[in-house]
Amino acid sequence: MNNKPTYISREGLEKLRQELEETVSIRRPEVAGRIHDAKEHGDLSENAEYEDAKNEQAFVEGRIQTLEALIKNATLIDEHHSKDLVQIGSSVTVDGPDGKETFTIVGSTEARPTEGRISNESPVGRSLLGRKKGDKITVRVPAGDISYTVLGIA
Repeated sequence: MNNKPTYISREGLEKLRQELEETVSIRRPEVAGRIHDAKEHGDLSENAEYEDAKNEQAFVEGRIQTLEALIKNATLIDEHHSKDLVQIGSSVTVDGPDGKETFTIVGSTEARPTEGRISNESPVGRSLLGRKKGDKITVRVPAGDISYTVLGIA
């Protein structure tokens, strides 16, 4: 399993812990119950219910492992970050091809580009890290190069 740090907000870490708790205490027993019930129906070689439950069990166990690794490797984003330099947790206002935009730099587990929350590992997020107000950057993305000017950091 990957041991690189997972940058995450306190709120995001709490959501992961809640999902892990729910998955372990509710979903895992539900799936085990489905497997037990399917076994009661006899011949397992032609039992679609059993196959489906086993596949779901594999998914649930994989998700539990993923959540445990994310929580174990969690590095909390500093809520009192610098307003001079862009870092993980910063909200950055930029002027770009689409006009004025604001991005919040977050870890990859909390990235939601449609909501303006971009990963520190994304091309734009990576290019903004360490920049300060007034800096101009050019980001190479699959669609071509995009230029931004940093207008403000919060």
